[in-house]
Amino acid sequence: MSRHRQTDPEGFIPLTPAVFEILLALADGERHGYAIMGDVRERTGGRITLRPGTLYRAISRLLEDGLIVEMSERPAADEDDERRRYYALTVLGRRVAAAEAARMAELVRSAHAKALIDRV
Repeated sequence: MSRHRQTDPEGFIPLTPAVFEILLALADGERHGYAIMGDVRERTGGRITLRPGTLYRAISRLLEDGLIVEMSERPAADEDDERRRYYALTVLGRRVAAAEAARMAELVRSAHAKALIDRV
């Protein structure tokens, strides 16, 4: 089955770090590419910086897989740049992000159990 017809979130995981960060950036609502890069940089304290090539390759794949959509509605003309494309999570995209977060939470629980990291 091709990924773009996949409906089971488990079929998409594990996600790459860049893809997971993009989905997290869109979890609060729609954003354009530059705003996604800014959200990731700010949220990670600059530890993760998405470069435009990485971002737009990932966005292309996420669109193809049905995890995000490009929004047709645009902000008011005085608040917008016509070159910007705005993206939002789909229901499937939110489910995939949640499945990946649950997978990572289990990894952290396992690391705690093995005394590899302290509890946070």
